[in-house]
Amino acid sequence: MIPLITHTPRLLILAASRALLTAELHKPQYFPVLLGAALPADWPPGEYDDEARIFFLEQLTAGGRTAAGWYSWYALRKATADEPRTLIGAGGFMGPPDAIGTAEIGYSIAADWRGRGLAIELVAGLVQQAANTGMVRRLIAHTAADNIASQQVLLRNDFQSAGVADDGRLRFERAIAPAG
Repeated sequence: MIPLITHTPRLLILAASRALLTAELHKPQYFPVLLGAALPADWPPGEYDDEARIFFLEQLTAGGRTAAGWYSWYALRKATADEPRTLIGAGGFMGPPDAIGTAEIGYSIAADWRGRGLAIELVAGLVQQAANTGMVRRLIAHTAADNIASQQVLLRNDFQSAGVADDGRLRFERAIAPAG
């Protein structure tokens, strides 16, 4: 079973559950209470839109316990003396790895929290999570050609440029060493 919480120096990264996604989509007033974190004013960020959240909820519902940890994750900035624990972004995987161990990663940070290195930290945590499963041998990611910040996040996490995908987005790949 995949651990559903991981930590980085500044983040708590929590796997989305059906309960959290349902609250986020249908009862947003309860979502921060269930999450135990403040929400940024511009939530949800970037490509983490209703369509993505509905997809993740459907996959968790269909896949049951074996789907846990293979979809959406919440990035929570740990509380400091000046700020409460705050939801700052989302990331995760588009599903379990395929037969050869390839999984796709994605991430998005709320606008007010960008430029602080938190996306780099979130991706590092997700890479470690993938490695810890022992099932992932390669991660792929896609980003827009004009999204230089996202490209830098991937490069800082040892992803390599791997050309252009069919949809015109840039493709990045990273090998994952077997756990152990």
